[in-house]
Amino acid sequence: MPDKRAHRGPDPRDDEAFGRPSWPALRGAVADLSWLFGRGYATVSALKLVGDRWSLTERQRQAVRRSACSDDARERRRAHHVAVEHVAGKDLVIDGFNVLTTVEAALGGAVVLICRDTTCRDIAGIHGNYRKVAETLPALEKLVTVLAMLGVRQTRWLFDRPVSNSGRVRSLMLNMAAEQFLDWSVELVDDPDPLLSSSHEIVATSDSAILDVGPPWINLARLTIETTCPEANVIDLSC
Repeated sequence: MPDKRAHRGPDPRDDEAFGRPSWPALRGAVADLSWLFGRGYATVSALKLVGDRWSLTERQRQAVRRSACSDDARERRRAHHVAVEHVAGKDLVIDGFNVLTTVEAALGGAVVLICRDTTCRDIAGIHGNYRKVAETLPALEKLVTVLAMLGVRQTRWLFDRPVSNSGRVRSLMLNMAAEQFLDWSVELVDDPDPLLSSSHEIVATSDSAILDVGPPWINLARLTIETTCPEANVIDLSC
């Protein structure tokens, strides 16, 4: 079925699944799942064990999975995090869909999670399909503001070529860059992950597989949400 959404908004089930009364169970589940990850448990079996113990819905389980990580993973990711005051004058490589859709979700009122490794993640993620929504242009404008605040020199955006509408996003962003005289390059690549993982430049992503490899990185989506999206529906699961 074609994706006809006009907004990157909340799921109708989210008020109940992620309201304040659910937070103790969600945080307990993140702590339990992180403990199991640290002892080598497989994701599927560990998530079932934790989800059943805390009587979580499927959507809550997705949120817990995206928020959890082992102690070792958390410390490894933190060790390569770059403080905002050290970004000025540096080049930045951005995991395009990863960052853009998280900020879109925050603007649309969807649940955004502060995860155990300090990153912000939305629940859904991108699974081969992307559609421009009402929040796309405002999200890009807010990212422009934050990149200027950081003093980034050159910005290289990487988008997954196989994801639907990636070419349209590239055109939109190149037009914006030309109109605002932004020093941006916007590239479509078959798989951004190896390029981001091996980058010597600072990268912006919350993708755990990339962060675990250890490139220098900044928390761009979280910084953008915290500084420009005061009404965002942010839930702190960083136990």
